[in-house]
Amino acid sequence: MRDIRSGVGSLLILAAMVCAPRAHAAGTAVPTFSHDIAPIIYNHCAGCHHQGQVAPFALTSYQDVQQHAGTIAAVTATRYMPPWKAIHEKGRFIDERRLTQAQIDLIQRWVKAGEPIGNKRAIPAPPSFASGWLMGKPDVIFKPDRVYHVAAAGGDVYRCFVIPTNYSTDRWVKTVEIRPGNPRVVHHVIVYLDTTGKAAQLAAATHDGEPGYIHFGGPGVPAAGSLGGWAPGTMPMTMPHGVGMLLPKGAALVVQVHYHKDGKPETDLTRVGVDFCTKPVERKMKIAALAYPGLYIPPGDANYTVHTDLPIPTNVHLFSVFPHMHLLGHTMVVTATLPDGTVKPVIDIGNWNFNWQGFYTFKHEMELPAGTVLHMTATYNNTLSNPFNPNDPPKLVRWGEQTTDEMCLCFLLYTVDAQHLNANVTTKQ
Repeated sequence: MRDIRSGVGSLLILAAMVCAPRAHAAGTAVPTFSHDIAPIIYNHCAGCHHQGQVAPFALTSYQDVQQHAGTIAAVTATRYMPPWKAIHEKGRFIDERRLTQAQIDLIQRWVKAGEPIGNKRAIPAPPSFASGWLMGKPDVIFKPDRVYHVAAAGGDVYRCFVIPTNYSTDRWVKTVEIRPGNPRVVHHVIVYLDTTGKAAQLAAATHDGEPGYIHFGGPGVPAAGSLGGWAPGTMPMTMPHGVGMLLPKGAALVVQVHYHKDGKPETDLTRVGVDFCTKPVERKMKIAALAYPGLYIPPGDANYTVHTDLPIPTNVHLFSVFPHMHLLGHTMVVTATLPDGTVKPVIDIGNWNFNWQGFYTFKHEMELPAGTVLHMTATYNNTLSNPFNPNDPPKLVRWGEQTTDEMCLCFLLYTVDAQHLNANVTTKQ
């Protein structure tokens, strides 16, 4: 391209070079934005990278993508992006954010070729994003009584907002959609249930002028269940036919929001939309924890490893899992050994990152017969080679709720096959 002279003819030659696919010596067509790259970016990246979302820049046009082409090539090559921590067996989970190796290679080749745009007329339209509720108008919307003010600077904040439901009878939930009020600063959301009243007491004892209370790693009270969570790209969670999530009478929602500050003062009012079951519920969606609470992670250990098992006493269907560690976590593998000796993968986190966690929901529920044993193995890196280590120098770390403590959990959302509730439920309050 340095030899091209000025003039109309040269400009036409240059346009042809930019717009037409070129070939390597091996005869492989050079990728173009219109044909190869736009479909990848629009399908796998734009859901978070569009105006008003938590991602730091938009990727909804050729100009957007070209401006960040080098960064895109680097973070996709290492699989840092898209943020999907589960590995192996592509296609097992709903809403997977993962590129194939062929797609990663296309991006690399495109950037090395100078980011050719290709046929401008063939560029697909950028995706459109709904501004309202994806589930339609919810039966009820739960929200804090006032907005929360997010400071411009400082560390991340984990704020728990307590929202009473005031139902005098148990309710069965069919669908949950969590909508962050300000996606620029909302990193992720988890909705817990509290029937003890202790969360409201924690909020009442907080005197910083803001709603809710600060707590890291969970709600800080014994949770009576969960209504799921949200992270960028998360879709509404809908129960299978005949299954419901129990919202106990008198329960309060404890909506824990992780805020990541963006350099200027912000406000947020995150909401939770709920649809109630309209048909009899046969099975309750239950939650259990596969946990290893005896953590004792010595300083200098780059591969501290723990194991724990959980026998399954009855036939169940596993719907979703939620792995959880803190800043020293490195890997977590959960498998299921069936009574006949067959080993099934449940979840495999090969490079844990506390900033990217959430529910992994199976496309097809896992059948786990009675006698199945769940196995969990987790590793931790308590050295300075771990860039997330909060301690310099490293120090002994045990189980606990604080940022500098650790946890080893995998929450399990499941139903019991033998359960037949035949519950009559309504949609009205």
